[in-house]
Amino acid sequence: MRPWALALLLIAFRTVGARPPAPARNVLLLLADDGGFESGAYNNSAIRTPSLDSLARRSVVFQNAFTSVSSCSPSRASILTGLPQHQNGMYGLHQDVHHFNSFDSVRSLPQLLRQAHIRTGIIGKKHVGPEAVYPFDFAYTEENSSVLQVGRNITRIKALVRRFLQSQDERPFFLYVAFHDPHRCGHSQPQYGAFCEKFGNGESGMGWIPDWKPQLYRPEQVQVPHFVPDTPAARADLAAQYTTIGRMDQGIGLVLEELRQAGFHNSTLVIYTSDNGIPFPGGRTNLYRSGTAEPLLLSSPEHRERWGQVSQAFASLLDLTPTILDWFSIPYPSYSIFGTKRVHLTGKSLLPALESEQPWDTTFSSQSHHEVTMYYPMRAIQHQQFHLIHNLNYKMPFPIDQDFYISPTFQDLLNRTRAGQQTHWNKTLHQYYYRDRWELFDCSTDPTESQNLAPDPRYAPIFQLLRAQLLKWQWDTGDPWVCAPDAVLEEKLSPQCRPLHNEL
Repeated sequence: MRPWALALLLIAFRTVGARPPAPARNVLLLLADDGGFESGAYNNSAIRTPSLDSLARRSVVFQNAFTSVSSCSPSRASILTGLPQHQNGMYGLHQDVHHFNSFDSVRSLPQLLRQAHIRTGIIGKKHVGPEAVYPFDFAYTEENSSVLQVGRNITRIKALVRRFLQSQDERPFFLYVAFHDPHRCGHSQPQYGAFCEKFGNGESGMGWIPDWKPQLYRPEQVQVPHFVPDTPAARADLAAQYTTIGRMDQGIGLVLEELRQAGFHNSTLVIYTSDNGIPFPGGRTNLYRSGTAEPLLLSSPEHRERWGQVSQAFASLLDLTPTILDWFSIPYPSYSIFGTKRVHLTGKSLLPALESEQPWDTTFSSQSHHEVTMYYPMRAIQHQQFHLIHNLNYKMPFPIDQDFYISPTFQDLLNRTRAGQQTHWNKTLHQYYYRDRWELFDCSTDPTESQNLAPDPRYAPIFQLLRAQLLKWQWDTGDPWVCAPDAVLEEKLSPQCRPLHNEL
């Protein structure tokens, strides 16, 4: 036999005996906009969410997941960097007059993935900047499209997902589908209803979304969260919200079907969560649990033994960047944002929770603005059943954002308060506006966070422990507010926190 023929024969034998290469690992991140626990997966029997419920049966379902900031742009920036808002620079909303941006030298998840030859895509609401910090290879967002079309029109979203998957090359991919549902739209597009629940329903002037089968709810059907006034106005508001959650749920089903049809369902880590709390009193913009607790589903095709299991381990949306980097086996780089201090992620990979239950019991949160006028910095730590909140600007009233202000729920609350009528709420408007500097809650005995234990001397040891842990996290993450409100930060002096003697 000639040498070249023998070589071909040996190659043929090796090819027959060799295993095919493993499919590339991918990630699909599904994000709700101001979504909460309105799903069957989280025991809400009043709403129909078959797609989320089905995904939950193929996921680890986290019961103690929290955003690190209860505001849209800051939360999205934290998700895409693994850094809290005070560290990445996205102190408030990105759009229009608010104009907040992350620092130019921040190394974001899409940057790191691109450098590792992972294809990146975003469909829907982006709401972060600058573009150089958050680049995507494939992008259909409010920056180049109507946010209603790429964030709420689930037929359009389905087509864009299909286009992304059909144009996929040999690289692994990260696809980020950021729904605009169930965000309020009474401030921006009031013709479509308080939550854009009429958008695309086929009625005159509303347009038509072919893949959406609207589900309507009566006010008496909804489940009213403990932190929302139980009034006819709030119930009608929640019913409208339910309709848009149903649209998002049907959209999630379409996206997951596209993933299956393209053959990527057995190689893709699917993550579902929301950016912040629901836009109701005590929800979005608050660091109470009602404003920071989030749904979190983590579905891995490689860890079926954990499918459908509930985890009590504490998770933070700051953990998503470390999780996705871990899934792709990409190390986090060593770099600095300012000066020589190196940036370190304080979040963790959630992948071990796909193997077994984890002992994680602590999360941190940090908020400075929402809208540019809403300066109310807060820092918080949740450790086991205890929750400590530091309200730095506590002598000022808690601010209210524009689209929440004109909502039927809040207008009804204002009117009832002015008229001296029953509000059917678990606090007064005065209590909501004016808060103690330190708030400590034992959520095991006080799940509604109604009784502040910070002044109680019996809780002084846990108060001091949590305060020290929170302060350490602020120093570790380069928080410019670390000395506030009764001292000023002078980094070249020792100690760095210099007292102001301002009677606080």
